[in-house]
Amino acid sequence: MNFARSVPDFRRSDKDNIQHRLADIIILMILARECGCVGRADIIEFGRLHLNKFHRLGILRNGVPSESTLCRAEIGINDHAMADRMQDFAGAFHKELLKKGCGKEIICIDGKAERGTVLENGRNPDIVSAYSFNTGIILATEACQAKSNEIKAVPRLIDKLDIAGKIVTADAMSMQKDIIDKIRKKGGDFLIELKANQPSLRYGIEDRLAEHTPVYSYTEGPELAHGRIETRTYRIYDGLDIIADKEKWGGNMTIIEYESSTVKKSTGVHASEKRLYVSSMPTDTPKPGSIVRNHWSIESMHWGLDY
Repeated sequence: MNFARSVPDFRRSDKDNIQHRLADIIILMILARECGCVGRADIIEFGRLHLNKFHRLGILRNGVPSESTLCRAEIGINDHAMADRMQDFAGAFHKELLKKGCGKEIICIDGKAERGTVLENGRNPDIVSAYSFNTGIILATEACQAKSNEIKAVPRLIDKLDIAGKIVTADAMSMQKDIIDKIRKKGGDFLIELKANQPSLRYGIEDRLAEHTPVYSYTEGPELAHGRIETRTYRIYDGLDIIADKEKWGGNMTIIEYESSTVKKSTGVHASEKRLYVSSMPTDTPKPGSIVRNHWSIESMHWGLDY
């Protein structure tokens, strides 16, 4: 409720004709959306169904707002002001959770298109999010501007974050010099997947790995999950002798080779894949594979953007 009350009310209060508090409308819309309601008619039905519960909380004392009221609220609320209030609220909650001791924080960055929203140009807006694995909270978001992509949005997102002493994980699109330089400048570490969008770096590392011995390696599994038996092997290399263009990327990086071998339990079909990751963390970081897997947790919150 504190968050909802903090959102500036755009309506004129001097006419004395306001029937519903803006905070009540915001709480109704948030709870209804979280329960799967999409349209305004669904939100109104949700409010009617749970009206007694809202009353016990001191909310919606004058009943459920009409569809036209919901429409005016959605149009009139300052989106940026509401986003700032939400970030302040989440930030305070996030700090309280970190005080309880969550270890070194891992911040996962990834982008996703909002499938339930369409812009005037017919495109779905792309939103880049920063997700705290340790607390399960979205720390900040940044919308990709028109005719732009995640590469331009990620630096603006990082500017909003305190990443000093923390680990930033991201997919291959964020493997850009200005992004990793910004993370380093702000005192953070990074672990980013390396793919063919940086061909000279990717294939150069692949060619040189065969000539070098890993600093150490370890294996996890076999584990049974999702109908597959999976074994994962991680090999950790010192990037100082492997990365060719040290002037651009810096040689002080760790290379992580991830190899997965799976057997589908129902058919016995074998499959394998290899991935490469680069990190600013030292080579003696214990079990960096857990950080690789922790990044995938951001995928679990992407379903909410599909409404």
